[in-house]
Amino acid sequence: MKKPFYKTLFGQVVIALVLGVIVGVVWPDFAAKLKPLGDGFIKLIKMIIAPLVFCVVVHGICSTGDLKKVGRVGVKALLYFEIVTTFALALGILLAYTLQPGVGMNVDPRSLDASAMAGYTERVAQATSTVDFIMKIIPATFIDAFAKGDILQVLLIAILFGTAVAALGEKGRPVTVAIDTLSHVFFKLIGFIVKLAPLGVLGAIAFTVGKYGVGSLKQLGMLVALFYLTCVIFVVAVLGFILRLAGFNIFKFLRYMREELLVVLGTASSDSVLPQVMRKLELMGVKDSTVGLVIPTGYSFNLDGFSIYLTLAAVFIAQATNTPLSTTDLLTILAISLVTSKGAHGVPGSAIVILAATLSAVPAIPAIGLVLVLSVDWFMGMARALTNMIGNCVATVVVGVWEKDIDRERARKVLDGEITVDLHAPIRPEALAETARAEAAAEAAERSPAAFTSTPSPARP
Repeated sequence: MKKPFYKTLFGQVVIALVLGVIVGVVWPDFAAKLKPLGDGFIKLIKMIIAPLVFCVVVHGICSTGDLKKVGRVGVKALLYFEIVTTFALALGILLAYTLQPGVGMNVDPRSLDASAMAGYTERVAQATSTVDFIMKIIPATFIDAFAKGDILQVLLIAILFGTAVAALGEKGRPVTVAIDTLSHVFFKLIGFIVKLAPLGVLGAIAFTVGKYGVGSLKQLGMLVALFYLTCVIFVVAVLGFILRLAGFNIFKFLRYMREELLVVLGTASSDSVLPQVMRKLELMGVKDSTVGLVIPTGYSFNLDGFSIYLTLAAVFIAQATNTPLSTTDLLTILAISLVTSKGAHGVPGSAIVILAATLSAVPAIPAIGLVLVLSVDWFMGMARALTNMIGNCVATVVVGVWEKDIDRERARKVLDGEITVDLHAPIRPEALAETARAEAAAEAAERSPAAFTSTPSPARP
C-alpha cells in the first residue's frame, strides 16, 4: 500500500521546509537557536561517510577484478569533470556579462569593511597552493584520514587497499566478503540517521531565515535570482543534454532523487546525502565500483554549482564596483577558476575563500568586493550544493554508460517507477549468494558465445 504523503521522507522534509520558513519569519530569535538541529544531522552523516566510502571503493575494486578497468574509470571520470566544469564556468561568465546584475550599484571599494574579510583571506594560501593540495591528499597515517573525514585521503587509501586485496586473489576473498558485509551495516546505520532528516532540515532552514531574514535578499536579489536561474539552465540544458545522450531523462532522474534534493536544499550541504546518493545509484543499476570511484572524486573535482558561483560572483563584483573587464580578464577568470575550484572541498568557508583566491589572480577586480556577497552566501550555498550533487550523480551515470557498468533496463524501469527501490531493506544472505551465482553465470556467458545465446541474462537484484 502506498504511504500517505506525510509519512514519506519526501513529505516530511517538505513539511519541515515550510515549518522552518514560518518559524524563521515569525520567531526569528527562537529560530536562530535551532541551528544545532541542522549541524547535528550533518555531523551524524559525516561520521559515516569515511568508512562507507572506504568499504564501497574497496569492494568495488575487488569485485571488478580488473585493475586496468579501475584506472580507466578514474581517467574517464576526470576527463568528464574537466569538460563539464569548463561549461559551468563559461555559463556563469556568459550570463553575468549579458544580464549585468551588478551594473548600477556604484559601490566604492573604499567604503567597504575590510575586517569582514580577514578570516577568509588568511586561508587563501591553503586553497591556491598546488603542492599543498597534492600533499594534502596523502594522509599522515592510515587512521588520520578517517579521523579527519577527508574524502580524498580516504579514497586514496581505499584504492591502494582494494588493489592490494585484489592482487591477493583467492587469499583476499575473506577480506572482500567482510568489507562487503560491513558496508551493508553502514548503509543500515545511515537508514536510522536519515529518519532525522526532517529535524535537520527544520533547524537549518529556520536558522537561515531567522538570522539573515528574507529582507537580506532585497539588495542583492538580482545576483541570487540570476545564480539560481543559471543553475537551473545548467542542470536542465547542459546536464539534461548529456544525460539524454546517455539514454535517460533528466526530469525523471531528478524525481528519483527528490528526497535527497530536498535535504540538500534545507541543509545547504551535499555531504548530508552522500551515502544515500551512492546507495540510490547502485540500486538504479550502476555498478558499485563505478559509484565508489566517481562520487567521492567528484566531491573535489566536479563542483559544477561552485564553478558557476565563482565566475558569476567575480563578474558581479567587477560590475558593482564599476571595474571594466577586458576579454583577457574574462579568460583569466575562467582559467584561474578551473584550477582553484578543485581545492574547494574541505576548506573552511570554501566559497568565499576560493573566490578570494580567484580574484587575487585578477588585480583589476578589488578583492574587498567579496564583502558584497557575504550576506547572501548561505542562500546561494543552497543552489551550489544542489547543483554539485546533481552534477556528480549525472557524472556517475554517464561514466557508467561509457564503461558499460550500468544495467540500462533496470535503470529505465527505476526512473519510470516500474521498480520501487528501498534504501533500507535488509539484504538476506541467500540473496547475496544468489547475486554471486548470477554474476558468475553472466561472466561465463560472456566468455562463451554459445552459452550467451542459450542462457537468459540474470536479473539484477
